[in-house]
Amino acid sequence: MYNFLTSRALIAAVVISFTFAGCQETSVENQSSTPSEPSGSSLRTSGESEFVDGELLIQFKEGVSPAAKQKAFDKVKGQPVEKILTKAMERAGKKEGLALVKVNKNVLEAIAELNGAEGVEFAEPNYVYYHTAVSTDTYFTNGSLWGMYGPTTSPASTYGSNAAAAWAAGKTGLASVYVGVIDEGIQLTHPDLAGQVWVNPADPADGADNDGNGLADDTNGWDFANNDASIYDGGTKGSLDDHGTHVSGTIGGKADGQGVVGVNWNIRLISAKFLGRRGGTTANAVKAVDYLTNLKNRGVNIVASNNSWGGGGYSQALYDAIARANNAGIMFIAAAGNAGTNNDVTASYPSNYNLPNVIAVAAIDKNGALASFSQYGATTVDIGAPGVAINSTTAYNTYSSYNGTSMATPHVTGAVALYASTHPGASVAQIRNAILSSAVPTPSLAGKTVTGGRLDVNAALNK
Repeated sequence: MYNFLTSRALIAAVVISFTFAGCQETSVENQSSTPSEPSGSSLRTSGESEFVDGELLIQFKEGVSPAAKQKAFDKVKGQPVEKILTKAMERAGKKEGLALVKVNKNVLEAIAELNGAEGVEFAEPNYVYYHTAVSTDTYFTNGSLWGMYGPTTSPASTYGSNAAAAWAAGKTGLASVYVGVIDEGIQLTHPDLAGQVWVNPADPADGADNDGNGLADDTNGWDFANNDASIYDGGTKGSLDDHGTHVSGTIGGKADGQGVVGVNWNIRLISAKFLGRRGGTTANAVKAVDYLTNLKNRGVNIVASNNSWGGGGYSQALYDAIARANNAGIMFIAAAGNAGTNNDVTASYPSNYNLPNVIAVAAIDKNGALASFSQYGATTVDIGAPGVAINSTTAYNTYSSYNGTSMATPHVTGAVALYASTHPGASVAQIRNAILSSAVPTPSLAGKTVTGGRLDVNAALNK
């Protein structure tokens, strides 16, 4: 069997990291400051990477003196506004956490000035990310879930994910398997999602932080974009949470005779919302990833996170957070992006991070063609999955058809969760190899992805 765990490492991916080391003290689990959300009037770009103007993320070396920190702040005319210190960071020995700093000067110039500064491990922009979906229509047509079917199912679809074949064999998922949805929020009361969203038994909604993680009432997850416990805002805060609800339906819409159905009929979804009405930042993405890692370390059986978003440049802070998730045994399934470009040539994050738990997903249509918008990469994009005309759940109890690598990604995340339900205790390496080694060779993906093929859920379960 080809070892897809190391396939990316065999050919150097085009990833350029920073060569230089990229407040009231609060931890993300005990946070009193308002987390940053990108403002439409304060965004800047470096090349094609968008970031929040006037903000830096600084990682100090362990044991650095307060005087050295202040010297670094003074060097860039910086004011620390938040110390991000998650339980996952502490567990990994990063007691210094990550400093979010406001600077009164050009961000890129400030980063250059911190190159080699005493006590600074790295400094980088607070990048901005957006979901990777495009709406095609706003109605749902019964029987149009081509992405769930396979060549021998009824109805049949040659280029679907073949999840229906797994269902026919009695493999429909388990409520003891958890998946994190790092995205917008989830309408947990949607008819196809009610009961599928995690309820934290250690922290009921009573206004108290019963589980001691510093987040009062994180009953179904947490909203890092707005720093509150509401994972679904509807239209109250300018976001309908359509995107997070849509990917959730593909992963785990229940089989109840109405609406749509997901790859898993039984599952538990945990919302780690970080995308707000104007996107999300690196700072909040790190918190979201570490939130799930902390839950896994506390005993919650989280097998994967779905990451249908992208943007920004290489972030050491986000790389480190995904690496912590890897060490905890959490897969990180990521959208390749919708710009139609080659990720081997122009890196796209977070899908380009070269870590064992990352699977990067391209989109195909019902005829097996690589979607015109889908990004690709022979060494950096792993597999294709259905991502055109995908019907799923959306806010206000509705259903919508979307296009995007955002839609392809949850098919793979759903497959990971279904595999975990039939292979309890499977490692990151085992899951990765099962998904990728079972890919069906597809002409449009030959030379465009690592596997040269598309997702086959049923075949993966038999690995």
